[in-house]
Amino acid sequence: MAEILPAKTDMGAVTLKVANLDRMIGFYQQGVGLDVLAQEGDSAVLGRPGVPALVLEVAPELKHAPMNAAGLFHTAILFDSKAELAASVYSVARKYPQSFTGSSDHFVSNAFYFDDPEGNGVELYWDKPRDEWEWRNGEVHMGTVFLDPNAFLRENITEQGLEGAVEGDAKVGHVHLKVGDIQTAKQFYVDTVGFEVTIAYGTQALFVSAGGYHHHLGMNTWQSAGAGTRTPALGLGEVSIEVPDAGELDALTSRLKSKGVQVRNDGREVTFDDPWANLVRVVAAPAAA
Repeated sequence: MAEILPAKTDMGAVTLKVANLDRMIGFYQQGVGLDVLAQEGDSAVLGRPGVPALVLEVAPELKHAPMNAAGLFHTAILFDSKAELAASVYSVARKYPQSFTGSSDHFVSNAFYFDDPEGNGVELYWDKPRDEWEWRNGEVHMGTVFLDPNAFLRENITEQGLEGAVEGDAKVGHVHLKVGDIQTAKQFYVDTVGFEVTIAYGTQALFVSAGGYHHHLGMNTWQSAGAGTRTPALGLGEVSIEVPDAGELDALTSRLKSKGVQVRNDGREVTFDDPWANLVRVVAAPAAA
């Protein structure tokens, strides 16, 4: 039985529980530049055709969690080119100027950070070519160096971007979680689920991936050290992961059950809770036509 997730594992849409659907759609559609793929009643799906990135679900009965609770640190939307990233950053900065929280060159990527209207962290980023990533002793070399947002826009924005067009592919590249402690996170996401460590920062942060990506999941304790099980709250509703086929779903189910994790598997998807009651859904990629 495979003990690690397959190399072709990818992230799927992130579900957010929200208080104001129209306001949140406005930010992700008019600001970030995602398309509304579906909307019915109290929910909406945004992304690019065939590639959902966000599912927004109204939950009027819920309140915001305290800052030190476990949950979502940010959802990271990956763009295919610097021009597409620049167009999105320019759009958000112009229409939601108070939302910007920072920007960094991480050696493997260029990243810009925002908070959406309900305080959920958002990263918009572009990956540098993989052959430029540096690996040292099995860990990818990532850092945080200031990236001048104005210079980035001057160098990469196009006429279409200045006119507000955000085009091209965009998807969830990774998800960063707030957790209670890194050792428990490693035992669950690495030793049980089957991600591989790409970089570890002691008791503060852990980055893991499948297939040699710099990270599909990040976990940190910067605000949430010691956090226990989540109670229902606005914010993160679900993290989704896509594996290549149903056989990998079965392998994951066996691995989880062998470690005592409560798993629900209907043959098409597997759902389970992590140690902080973050819901994780794993689906098999659709078969090629």
